[in-house]
Amino acid sequence: MFKRVGKRWEDHLLEQIGRREARTAFYKESSEKISLNGEWKFLYLEAPELSPEGFMNKQIENEGWDTIDVPSVWQLRGYGRMHYTDVLYPFPVNPPFVPTENPTGIYKKTVLLDENWIENDTILKFHGVDSAYDVWVNGNHVGYGKVSRLPGEYDITDFVVCGENDITVRVYKWSDGTYLEDQDMWWLSGIYRDVELINEPKNSILDVQVNGDLAPDYRDGILKIKIRTKQEKCAGKWKICADGETVLEKDFYTADGCVYIEEILENVKRWTAETPNLYEVTVTVEGHEVSVRTGFRKIEIIDQNFCVNGKVILLNGVNHHDYNPKEGRCVTYEQMKADVILMKQYNINAVRCSHYPANEYFYDLCDEYGLYIIDEADLECHGFEWTGNYTWITDDPSWEKTFVDRSVRMVKRDRNHPCIIMWSMGNESTFGCNFRSAAKAIRELDDTRLIHYEGDFEAEVTDVYSTMYTRLKPLEEIATTDVKGGKPHVMCEYGHAMGNGPGGLTEYQNLYRKYKRLQGGFIWEWYDHGIYAEKDGRPYYRYGGNYGDFPTNGNFCIDGMLMPDRTPSPSLLEYKQVIAPVEVTKIEGKSNELRVKNYYDFRSLNCVYLEWWIKGGEKILQKGCIDTLKAMPGEEEILVIPYDPFEPEANTTYYLNLSVREKEETLYADKGHEISRVQFEMEEKKTVFVKRPESNAFCINKEKGILTVENENICVKFHTVFGRLLSISSGGKEYVTSGPEMTVYRATIDNDMYKKDDWMNKYFIQESSEQNAGFSYESDEEKTVVVIQKYFGCVNQSWGYECTYEYSIFPCGQIKVHLDAKTVQNGKLEPPFLPRLGIKMKANKNLQSTVWMGMGPGENYADSCQACYMDIFRSTVDDMGTAYVYPQENGHRENVRWFGISDGSNSLLYIMDRPLGLNLSNYTDESIEKAAHPFELEQSKDVVVHLDYRQSGLGSNSCGEEQVEKYKVKREDFSMSFTMQIVKSGKELQESSVRYL
Repeated sequence: MFKRVGKRWEDHLLEQIGRREARTAFYKESSEKISLNGEWKFLYLEAPELSPEGFMNKQIENEGWDTIDVPSVWQLRGYGRMHYTDVLYPFPVNPPFVPTENPTGIYKKTVLLDENWIENDTILKFHGVDSAYDVWVNGNHVGYGKVSRLPGEYDITDFVVCGENDITVRVYKWSDGTYLEDQDMWWLSGIYRDVELINEPKNSILDVQVNGDLAPDYRDGILKIKIRTKQEKCAGKWKICADGETVLEKDFYTADGCVYIEEILENVKRWTAETPNLYEVTVTVEGHEVSVRTGFRKIEIIDQNFCVNGKVILLNGVNHHDYNPKEGRCVTYEQMKADVILMKQYNINAVRCSHYPANEYFYDLCDEYGLYIIDEADLECHGFEWTGNYTWITDDPSWEKTFVDRSVRMVKRDRNHPCIIMWSMGNESTFGCNFRSAAKAIRELDDTRLIHYEGDFEAEVTDVYSTMYTRLKPLEEIATTDVKGGKPHVMCEYGHAMGNGPGGLTEYQNLYRKYKRLQGGFIWEWYDHGIYAEKDGRPYYRYGGNYGDFPTNGNFCIDGMLMPDRTPSPSLLEYKQVIAPVEVTKIEGKSNELRVKNYYDFRSLNCVYLEWWIKGGEKILQKGCIDTLKAMPGEEEILVIPYDPFEPEANTTYYLNLSVREKEETLYADKGHEISRVQFEMEEKKTVFVKRPESNAFCINKEKGILTVENENICVKFHTVFGRLLSISSGGKEYVTSGPEMTVYRATIDNDMYKKDDWMNKYFIQESSEQNAGFSYESDEEKTVVVIQKYFGCVNQSWGYECTYEYSIFPCGQIKVHLDAKTVQNGKLEPPFLPRLGIKMKANKNLQSTVWMGMGPGENYADSCQACYMDIFRSTVDDMGTAYVYPQENGHRENVRWFGISDGSNSLLYIMDRPLGLNLSNYTDESIEKAAHPFELEQSKDVVVHLDYRQSGLGSNSCGEEQVEKYKVKREDFSMSFTMQIVKSGKELQESSVRYL
């Protein structure tokens, strides 16, 4: 064993030097503060040992130093290199030692302090530094700290002077703490959160701990306050206010620098995520005044469920990282506020701070707006799993203090926040003695909340049984057994939102709502972690490997419901509807009676109203508003929609649409904000058939393998050798440029990543072709019928399809296509399921305006369509797609009954006999598959049209459940029919409503 030279940043037994005890982050404080954010002198080095002699001194020459802004991460300021990993440590695992090549940043700043300032104490506070750092003031070493996502405070009173003061900080990219900070994210370094000086009075309040508990009847509040002061004996005042009005005010006296206060407040307003009623506690000692906010609520286990204020709650949550596409982990108050508001607008009621404590003001926002929080320690040791020695440091007692320190400091900082309902000891670090110690330390500090940690696989010390990415079947087994002591279950991660997906969220929500033990979960995750870049002036987002970083997990960091530019992805819209707290369902056999279920835990439905309207085509026939809803939490009521009987128009489908909306303005939404939207197809129908218009008979020409069927309305060409529709033209303009061919392939989505290799390199689904097995036609005055028999298959496969294409071409210009596909298997091997069954064809590139009747407005799939509804929608080919950071299948619409693509003058109209799935794109599947970024997509020369008999769902198999069985497309016989015709733009609805004999 080598004898190592002692380095501070490689000593896991050294927790800190000079750092004050952790304490609460006050909501308000009267002490004067100086922000040290802004420009600092900066020197980047490859190792700490290369630091210039005397760099910490006040008068050092700064020649050769750069300027850097604080807060920031230095990789995004051009220093060092970007690197992303999900699990792996990017260096040899040899704890507590780290690479000798240890990128280091030295920061220097001059601060002017006057005589008034010097009369008080000076506290230097770092809100976040990654990963470890030393601090000097005027050349004197004043402290050393680590734990990147927690603050460190240093009393530098004895080292500051009146006038200029030099603050020097040396930050190390790697430290022994890095072994506990292996979270799934970019490796970023520097002073990335705020820095400030606090002018603290000599006789100041050091800490205030407030707990707003409830009496057993949940009516009266039990207020507990612990005040810690700098002087052992002092007098002061405290008061508690609600809505600006003083509720109670009293004097206090401290002995031994501490005082405990307990008061009963009658009939308090309780805090929940749905009713975030806050009180403000203000403490004053000799002119020093601090405030903290509290809420009265009780968190407890009752009958094997965790409850808030005596009620079982369901967590509809999301995992949240600090992230900004241009600033990395540097996030502002304004961005976090926007996140919280967006979460509330999308029906999210809980957040897991993954996998570290968030910036202090995040919890203030969650207190105020109402979100349940799992606060998680800055601890993950996932890379050890891949060494074969997962418990290497987790079960090593010499690391106990550093494990415990991370939980204890988190609790001491955040324990006043009513939004926090659980303390989480970390993430993906397996289990060992150090977590037992951490749990014990947390309970000694705070026994009013629950303890969470998914790595406690046996739920030995935790209050909840937590799992991640549990599939539906084993999840139901958990729900119906007493495994792990019957403790309440929560999914700390599920629904991996990587790329196009997740699908199948409804199935999870159904289980959560069905089984008492299952108390919800947290989607992974909120934000795509793409890094902003530009190509030819157009923005795009980088991910792992785009910086030459290796090893890397590539685009595994692009896994959020919010895109890097803050555009809500289709998955966020889907999640909003799936978890909507008001559910409206149709009562079977009743045309106008509905069942309304209140899934709120604390709000009655008298706070919402329901808008309804009946729509057929693009006309709204009737509409109304019902504002008399009153169902209490967990209850339901029957609602009658008072619409009048009406005579349906010919060939028109009518829908009853319902929108549940906020009755009053809230903190996070305007009056009328939509909570949920549902739709039901109505029974009123009238089908009318007419004869097709008469036109001149066709001129048919067969020459050099080309069959042409033509009159003044239409020109259709087929290749008799290859058995293919070549084109459809009208008025000298080509509309269809390549006719239908069967396909089973779609550009791979991230959630198919584990199937991709088999699909593409074993079953070769992207390498398909059709063999012409027969071509015939016959014609009379009524129509010309072309029949093409073809065999569809993929390279070296024994399975395939015998396809019969029948084209009925009518003189009026309509072309009816019928495909009958019979499956064939002459061997044994075949894919367990297929991406799709359908046809692809191509249309003129100028046909860019779109209109369709089907599911919309956004993309939707079989297992991800709750946010969409039937209507007539208008868009463009490009806008029908979704620009994912990593290109993949996108833009699908289910249940399409007709659609048109137009050049502004004329439209190519498709009318389905039975609804089909639709994709329209300016890119081929092959181009999408090939591209790693949107700017690499190669435009097709045509509009690519996909019509699907069925397309498989999305699933969440990039990390989690694959497509549920009913959403998988299997090899099966199928048929599909549709009619094409050229119509004037704007006439698509009129023409699609005609039914011909």
